[in-house]
Formats: sequence, structure tokens, C-alpha cells
Amino acid sequence: MIKQRAEEIAQSPDMKNVSYNGNQVYIQHVNEHSDTARVFNLDNPQHEYDAQLSRLYEK
Repeated sequence: MIKQRAEEIAQSPDMKNVSYNGNQVYIQHVNEHSDTARVFNLDNPQHEYDAQLSRLYEK
């Protein structure tokens, strides 16, 4: 996923269908100085982690 699209999704009030390593995730924000985004799996919102933008997919 390109950084601009990840930022749009993070700022959108609508839920988007985004996956990372086969798991549906929520993008909290995009890191400005790296090609990562702070995400959490929808089935485990307490576990936040950084995901490579290149491995995020919108369906």
C-alpha cells in the first residue's frame, strides 16, 4: 500500500477492509519517517504493532 492511501484510511471515519499477513487490521496512524503504520488486529485491539506499508492490502 502506498503511504498516501494508508494516511487516507487512517483519517477516514469509515471502516476499510485492510489486511496484514492475512489478518484484518485497523490503521491507527502512519509513521512519517518510515514506511510503516501503527495497526492492531480487529480480533485483538489491545495488541498494537508497526506494520510495513508494503505488506498492507486493501480489499
